[in-house]
Amino acid sequence: MRYGGPEEEVHVVDNEGSATDYCLTDQTAIHAQGRLRGVFVAGAGDGAEAATGDQLFLAYGGWLYDESQPESKGALFDASDTSGFSFKLGAGQVITGWDEGLVGMRENGERRLIIPPDLAYGDNSPGIIPPNATLLFDITLLTVTPE
Repeated sequence: MRYGGPEEEVHVVDNEGSATDYCLTDQTAIHAQGRLRGVFVAGAGDGAEAATGDQLFLAYGGWLYDESQPESKGALFDASDTSGFSFKLGAGQVITGWDEGLVGMRENGERRLIIPPDLAYGDNSPGIIPPNATLLFDITLLTVTPE
């Protein structure tokens, strides 16, 4: 996945700080809504749209957000394996940033979510994720099973 290039439509939700600066190009549309630091859409998808209560099956990679690194990807802390990952959207089975940032995503779509600490793990430190870390996820939504 490539984000922010001229051949992709990119949307940034909430124009707060450098997450917005990361991706500003002539092709960028900025929408000041939501609580996420950034939502970048690399591919809009062509299938069913995810809604709260739906079962989602997706592939993802998760990195510590680090502006000094290429694409702001710091250390990789988690990724789905070839079998993917499934959860119920809005049921609190994942971090709040996912429950909020994946609503409206379509099957076969690709998104990058930049999630602030208060919508991720906050003061907690699971595994190699330090307390109060901003996280970056590249997500491909494979299937949506309606509620």
